[in-house]
Amino acid sequence: MSATDFAAAWAKTGRAEAGYVNDPSDAGGETNFGITAAVARAHGYMGDMRDLPKQTALDIAKQAYWDVLSLDDVAALSLNVAEELFDTGFLSGIAMAGHSFQKALNLFRRADAPVPLYGELAEDGNVGKMTVYAFSLYMLDRAEHGELVMLRCLNAQQGCFFMELCRAKPMDEKFVFGWYFNRVVI
Repeated sequence: MSATDFAAAWAKTGRAEAGYVNDPSDAGGETNFGITAAVARAHGYMGDMRDLPKQTALDIAKQAYWDVLSLDDVAALSLNVAEELFDTGFLSGIAMAGHSFQKALNLFRRADAPVPLYGELAEDGNVGKMTVYAFSLYMLDRAEHGELVMLRCLNAQQGCFFMELCRAKPMDEKFVFGWYFNRVVI
């Protein structure tokens, strides 16, 4: 486990998640450092969200988004991919991040080859040992451009998610420009 890897991911995600916000048009509701009141309560914080200490927010973010997505293991293969998955999970939900990763890995497994790199992953959103193992094989096979292509695929999926979200919930259009500006990086 590398606290440095999580700190690097937080530095990128946190740039867009600083301070207390209670925008009535945000379906996430009241947040501080990007942590929603619901997530804070689920992790034991019962105080006023305005008073959420930054360290508590960091601890919650690590437990709720980094650890749940097995990002220490992913970071051992690619810190950039781990940072992208953390950011996606933080804004769009861990299931969305996990599904996107598994869909990309399934897409790139060379199923048309006589022997695919790995078996098809269940796209259940749970980044566990099989998903990390598939990613390790993918990175070995696609050594020169694997990381870049994976990042592009993850960002493309996140961008499509934002479009579909705003189509379903037009009130989120208020935020979509910032999401693309801060989150979809190519």
